[in-house]
Amino acid sequence: MGGLCWLLLGVVLTFGVAASPAQASRANHYDFFIKETKVTRLCHEKTILTVNGQFPGPTIYARKGDVVVVNVYNQGNKNITLHWHGVDQPRNPWSDGPEFITQCPIQPGASFTYRIIFSEEEGTLWWHAHSDFDRATVHGAIVIHPKRGSTYPYPKPHKEMPIILGEWWNGDVQQWLEESKHTGGDGNVSDANTINGQPGDQLPCSKNGTFRMLVEHGKTYLLRIINAGLSNDMFFAVAGHRLTVVGIDGHYLKPFTVESIMISSGQTMDVLLKANRPANGSGNSRYYMAARPLVTNKVIRFDNTTATAILEYTDAPPSAGSPDFPANLPAVDDVAAATAYTAQLRSLATREHPVDVPAHVDERMVVAVAINVLPCGPNKTCEGPGGNRFSASLNNVSFVAPSSVDVLDAYYYSICGAYEPDFPNKPSFVFNFTEGLPLEQSFTTKGASVKVVEYGTVVEVVFQNTAILRLGSESHPMHLHGYSFYVVGTGSGNFDKDKDPATYNLVNPPYQNTVSVPKDGWVAIRFRAANPVCGLCIATLTVTRYGV
Repeated sequence: MGGLCWLLLGVVLTFGVAASPAQASRANHYDFFIKETKVTRLCHEKTILTVNGQFPGPTIYARKGDVVVVNVYNQGNKNITLHWHGVDQPRNPWSDGPEFITQCPIQPGASFTYRIIFSEEEGTLWWHAHSDFDRATVHGAIVIHPKRGSTYPYPKPHKEMPIILGEWWNGDVQQWLEESKHTGGDGNVSDANTINGQPGDQLPCSKNGTFRMLVEHGKTYLLRIINAGLSNDMFFAVAGHRLTVVGIDGHYLKPFTVESIMISSGQTMDVLLKANRPANGSGNSRYYMAARPLVTNKVIRFDNTTATAILEYTDAPPSAGSPDFPANLPAVDDVAAATAYTAQLRSLATREHPVDVPAHVDERMVVAVAINVLPCGPNKTCEGPGGNRFSASLNNVSFVAPSSVDVLDAYYYSICGAYEPDFPNKPSFVFNFTEGLPLEQSFTTKGASVKVVEYGTVVEVVFQNTAILRLGSESHPMHLHGYSFYVVGTGSGNFDKDKDPATYNLVNPPYQNTVSVPKDGWVAIRFRAANPVCGLCIATLTVTRYGV
């Protein structure tokens, strides 16, 4: 990624007899052909990278405990890797996907076979490219059903539907990335937000392609909602219908019902919708699904378009007018709505789906999430603050991946020089993180810094948001590879290690793989490092717009 990474590596254990959870499971096989495909959106035709010519890409179906084999054939014109977002891959980090972290990229004309081991995941996850910004168009859903003989912890829905929230650029996203790397400036924002690859009929040249979901009165549908966007947290609602949230990131939640949801970049949510509008002609038969971004800092440019799709009743008389629009879809700056929503997330915590929140912590870390600057360099002109380069950092380290060997191989085969095991447990200096610093104090350093922990270590990480550049802070989604984690606490302002832990939820916190660090605030997570030799990358997805 062009932003930053904090990498954590576990210890090596009995690799030769790994994969035991899957040895008795059935295997599904998929062939993914990476290819260039012509696509038209917003009156613009361009060539994009796709899987099997589909945008979004194909859905992978599995059951809990299955093994899925994906043969990837790179027929495109650039290197690529694929990541299975939220899949723990127990003792199988070689198939996790981050470029030059757990594998070298798949070159044009080459192929690679991924072995995806599903263990405790159940619900909705997703897959995406993990090289440059290819995931803007190379992504798709992963659906994990309960094991045969098991059931959902709620009534079985009539049908299910992946709902993928994404973005569309009229220009070349790869070119934008290269320009941003060259100039050190802020990148371009998307031209439209999308639902299942379509902007919706409220935007130019988009009526015919608008996604439609057909429903019948009285039936319940499971929406598998995925935020595949590069940067934005998103609000989502369906006009005239309440949504019952039952899962997040491949794990069940204590159900709660809302008018709208807020889903962070990289997250997935399982939502039940009851098709209960009148079917006798007394009301509309069509209702908009709508998605718009949550914008926590209006100083930074953003895409403020609202994507729409249509929920249509097949057993009601056709409506002549426009679909109803969701009146309760929050405004783009409604941070209070987002905060109130995430405060309701709780693990299901039943005998069938228990929680195991670590009560004792072995290793505590405070990680400052920041947008800093780097010097422009001799004989260069840069477009960042003060003529410098924007650069994202964690604890003032802006991660630089190696280019000749992946970090996992370097660790496993003791290859020197690929990384340094010196990632700090706390920021290099402490200040009021919600206020900016003078430009001369805003510089960061480059490095391939790694944190190494022993197998079984219980780790608590507090992510502290910052506003170093006096541009104001913004929310930052953070994702953990190889593990899910309990989100035990969150708050505003600067984290207080003496007072804030008293507010933690250690009873039924949500179990996630992606969490958004709030603007001018912090979030605390806990996990047990029990997945050996796993390259574990926590990356702020939003700050990848700032090249290193």
